[in-house]
Amino acid sequence: MKIYLAGPDVFLPNAAEVLAAKSALVHGAGLTPLAPGDAQVDRSLSRFDQGCAISEVDEGLMNRADAVIANLTPFRGVSADPGTAFELGYMAAQGKAVFAYTNDARPLTDRIRSALGADDDGSGQLRDRDGLAVENFAMADNLMLHGGVARRGATLIVHDGGGQIADLGGFTQALVQVVAWRDSL
Repeated sequence: MKIYLAGPDVFLPNAAEVLAAKSALVHGAGLTPLAPGDAQVDRSLSRFDQGCAISEVDEGLMNRADAVIANLTPFRGVSADPGTAFELGYMAAQGKAVFAYTNDARPLTDRIRSALGADDDGSGQLRDRDGLAVENFAMADNLMLHGGVARRGATLIVHDGGGQIADLGGFTQALVQVVAWRDSL
């Protein structure tokens, strides 16, 4: 069974080390990891063409995968990496099993309040300092991400890893869910 490893881990200075650690855990669980293919791209291509090539490689890996474990730890903001959100949606749209975790234990609403100064507008609606409505659904991330995982039968793992992308605590818990899912088939 092949598991695609989605997340902003590829942007870390020690990306290869983090992905190797995750891959070892997946192998140890008797599964095959498929890590994003950034390193497989011809660097002589233009920057734009490199980006398109990475997208193509990663979609090919997801097409071969049976499931995804998505790292939804906030990246460059209060929410998940947009590439990871795409990957999670891509897998869900194919009817494949989706599992996810975050290493930031704060609900999305609390992260938005902290970063963008959200307050009740008097009608019960939270709004940020720009007057934009704030999701308030007691979820760890955007309702389409958290709800999408939950509606497909998995629990989005909320791990208090201090918001550290490379923390393996949430990943390990999500992997336990993947193994239970595999064993139930």
